[in-house]
Amino acid sequence: MIKGACYVRVSTDNQLENYSIEEQTDRLRAYCKAKDIHIVKFYTDGGYSGGNLNRPALQQMLTDIDYGIIDLVVVYKLDRLSRSQKDTLTLIEDRFLSKNVDFISINENFDTSTPFGRAMIGILSVFAQLEKDQITERFTMGRIGRAKSGYFHGGPTAPTGYDYIDGNLIVNEYEAMQVRDLYARFLKGYSVYDCWQYMQKKYTTKYGGWKSETLVRNVLKNEVYTGKVKFKGTIYHGNHPAIIPEAQFRQVQELFSSSHRSSDTFKRSPFKASTLLASLIYCGKCGARFHGEHGNYSCYSRTKGDKKYIIDPNCRNKKWKIPELDALVTDYIARLNFSDLENKTPSPQPPIDYSARLGEIDRQIGKLIDLYQVGSIPIETISKKIEILSKEKSTLEEAARQKSAPSSSLEEMITARSTFMSIIKTGTLEEKRACLTLLVDRIIIDDDDVNIILHKI
Repeated sequence: MIKGACYVRVSTDNQLENYSIEEQTDRLRAYCKAKDIHIVKFYTDGGYSGGNLNRPALQQMLTDIDYGIIDLVVVYKLDRLSRSQKDTLTLIEDRFLSKNVDFISINENFDTSTPFGRAMIGILSVFAQLEKDQITERFTMGRIGRAKSGYFHGGPTAPTGYDYIDGNLIVNEYEAMQVRDLYARFLKGYSVYDCWQYMQKKYTTKYGGWKSETLVRNVLKNEVYTGKVKFKGTIYHGNHPAIIPEAQFRQVQELFSSSHRSSDTFKRSPFKASTLLASLIYCGKCGARFHGEHGNYSCYSRTKGDKKYIIDPNCRNKKWKIPELDALVTDYIARLNFSDLENKTPSPQPPIDYSARLGEIDRQIGKLIDLYQVGSIPIETISKKIEILSKEKSTLEEAARQKSAPSSSLEEMITARSTFMSIIKTGTLEEKRACLTLLVDRIIIDDDDVNIILHKI
């Protein structure tokens, strides 16, 4: 005689659909009697959704199947087993048939002991894959929509320099100071390894510290610090404040792409590029970068030269002959007149107020001392935490004493222009670019319109 298990499930809503426990039980009992199936047990999940498999009676039935005391599982309707095609297929193939247990659904006349029933498994598999693909598509579209709206999609694990609060990235001033220090140090010519050693010794973060070279490299290459978010290779404007100016970020990326860098001997050489204006030109139509190839400066989106830089594959912005655009920019630099700015005093960036964090550190240290006095935490644990907090306090106090410097001084720009003009015929490409990048923040091309934007002072 076949040993059958009858599975019954009902949710609150189903009580109104004639799928009550009593109704299902009566029909299953009548069916098993007619088919000469011995009912081992009724497994009943009352008030449980069919959207997942975390149901006590179902799990008990699966355990009994593993013990070999069931030959057949009978349900009144397929959705009593699960409302998910994927879960239904998984149960039938992986948990029932793999243990030589057949499955019958009375309402759909579904019986895996028959050829037709086995064929239905293939049909279920198709719908299960469709369901999976639809869920993935909806999830991906949701993430793309969130990225387009400027929201960080990395979850609660915020990048060093930010905290993740109520779905948004909020600047963590202590860590932001560390990120700025790292970028500045790398631009001075220190290798990633040297920067890692320095950061590891000097700072702590919410994750403990700068634990690897990989972390340093990832921070130096992450667009999030320029106020952007990235998803599936596409960069969007973010809702969070930038920590690093975009010009400084571009300089760091150029240093990474420079060839023949030795991690031990590399000293700053301004962007080993093959063209004068490389890294400075941006598309006025789609926002992508321009690059030099085949004698032209061209938008990455138009040439499809590097997938990671493509923003709009349909962009048709004009290409510029390299000599023509170089000459136009050089002529613009030659005609620059700084006389109207000479009497202006460069305005420094407003100093960052660390007083709130310093006060919080003092309160935390006070609480730790109180805990030590009542003996609730071991002295070793308290000492370690106080040491970390004291280190952060010392660093913030030192930063608060330092005066902020302006973005670029007038004297530096005048000197850079003068040097650029003096070496325009005899200097190396690297020397010219070194001067040019001190003057020009970016160049925006929109067909014949060329907008040269200088650094702010």
